[in-house]
Amino acid sequence: MLYLSLRQMEYVAAVARAGSLSGAALQLNVSQPSLSVALTRVEAHLGQKLFFRRKGAPITLTTAGQAYVTKVEDLLARARHLEDPAQMGQTLSGRLNLGMFDGLAPFHLGHLLRSLAAALPGIDIHYRVNDFATLAREMREGRIDCAVTYDLGLDASFAKTHLINTRPCALLPGGHRLAHQAGVTLRDLVDEPLILSDEGLSVRHMLALFGRLGRKPVVAHRVGSLELMRSLVGNRLGVGIGYCVPPTALSYDGLAVVAIPISDSGAVEPVIVASNGTPTPGSLIARVRTEIATAFAARAQ
Repeated sequence: MLYLSLRQMEYVAAVARAGSLSGAALQLNVSQPSLSVALTRVEAHLGQKLFFRRKGAPITLTTAGQAYVTKVEDLLARARHLEDPAQMGQTLSGRLNLGMFDGLAPFHLGHLLRSLAAALPGIDIHYRVNDFATLAREMREGRIDCAVTYDLGLDASFAKTHLINTRPCALLPGGHRLAHQAGVTLRDLVDEPLILSDEGLSVRHMLALFGRLGRKPVVAHRVGSLELMRSLVGNRLGVGIGYCVPPTALSYDGLAVVAIPISDSGAVEPVIVASNGTPTPGSLIARVRTEIATAFAARAQ
């Protein structure tokens, strides 16, 4: 238990700076008797005099008082720092729990961690890679401070900042009838057996895009990873659709997979950084969100 309050220590420091009870009382907007009682209590608790107080003469510090006030001033400076969001935002020490959608993580997490470590060296960064629903739940419950994800499944209670737009690609086996085109449309793919992610919101989003065309495609396979999708495509088990495509034309099992951009404007999906509620200006989360946006913008150039 702390027996001396920060307020009492602030009184001691103010009297030391002002050299009088009246001057300190004016600075702090308190009465002189309140200051005098506070100094007496501090000295009584410490068991030694901090000030020489003589009627008609300035108040001066004892040797013990000089050493004590030096430590008090340092403590008060730290306390002011802790209660000032702007100051906290400048130094940004502490822990950050960052979330990222699992489909985006292989393409962006490593670069983002490196950028954040360089820009904010005082932060202890921990990350979680998860699906849409888990990211949203963990942000609501305070286990994730902010997350990089697609704008799917997040209601108006989340603060969102746009990072980049992503356009989906059709993943086709080598030699497919559409494999040599510069672009395709969803209508070009509607009669193909589709291979989609098994993530619930992702599937609903993709089927809704086809629904706008008044068509219902056949989903041949639902997969848990992009590389499994590419392997099934390479083995001619269907056509995949993905928003993040690796810069390689071979699947893990060595089969040709061609990525063709889907040109439908309605299929473009924004990547965002989100947090549960709007962060306080100057706070750690606000600064981190800014740094994430900066990192994505720099990479897009």
